[in-house]
Amino acid sequence: MIEWRDRGLILAVRPHGETAVILETLTRGHGRHLGIVHGGRSRRRAPMLQPGNEVEVVWRARLDTHLGTFTVEPLRTRAGDLLGDPLRLAALSSVCALSAFALPEREPVPAFQARTEALADALADGAGWLRDYVFWEMALLEESGIGLDLSGCAAGGAADDLAYISPRTGRAVSRAGAGAWADRLLPLPEMMLGGPATLQGTLAALTATGHFLEAQLAPTLGERPIPPARARLIAALQRAL
Repeated sequence: MIEWRDRGLILAVRPHGETAVILETLTRGHGRHLGIVHGGRSRRRAPMLQPGNEVEVVWRARLDTHLGTFTVEPLRTRAGDLLGDPLRLAALSSVCALSAFALPEREPVPAFQARTEALADALADGAGWLRDYVFWEMALLEESGIGLDLSGCAAGGAADDLAYISPRTGRAVSRAGAGAWADRLLPLPEMMLGGPATLQGTLAALTATGHFLEAQLAPTLGERPIPPARARLIAALQRAL
């Protein structure tokens, strides 16, 4: 019997049989990991098994290749705390869905896991999360091998005049460097360069990161569509303007 104990963030919950669920977690030491929770659909357990909640899990299986089972203890219930704030709840749902979509299974990503947990805390606390969410999506792209390089102009222009992103390479381009190609480039929002965190700036930044999620990340994952939770976040941001 193989057994380990870890803690992390619930990403998704799916029914399994009549009373169990398959729990998907982003753990600190074992990465994105799945397991069966027997009785997970009960009235007592279901409320704590919600995406965004922090839990401690014990995973057991006869072989490492088996799905295995989880024993779960709640540590922090974030999802219920956000029911009165549809925008922050949509952001938390998007974080969980994109993590489940993009991260490899059973591959530890300790730095990214810590960043994801910190964002979940910011969402629960309600402070500074707009900027954190934008840079979290940028970190997710980097974790997936599609990092954006906004440190200088890809065309040799001035670093203090950056205004665009190449949709192919993800590198920044200055106004002067873009020249006649400007209409073929993505706008580079000031927020992605450290500018003010606003709703409008967040939407502009997520338009840019969304291009790379759809055009570059999704094709590497079998052309699966981007999780609908992200589109719901965009819609919530638009309503909040």
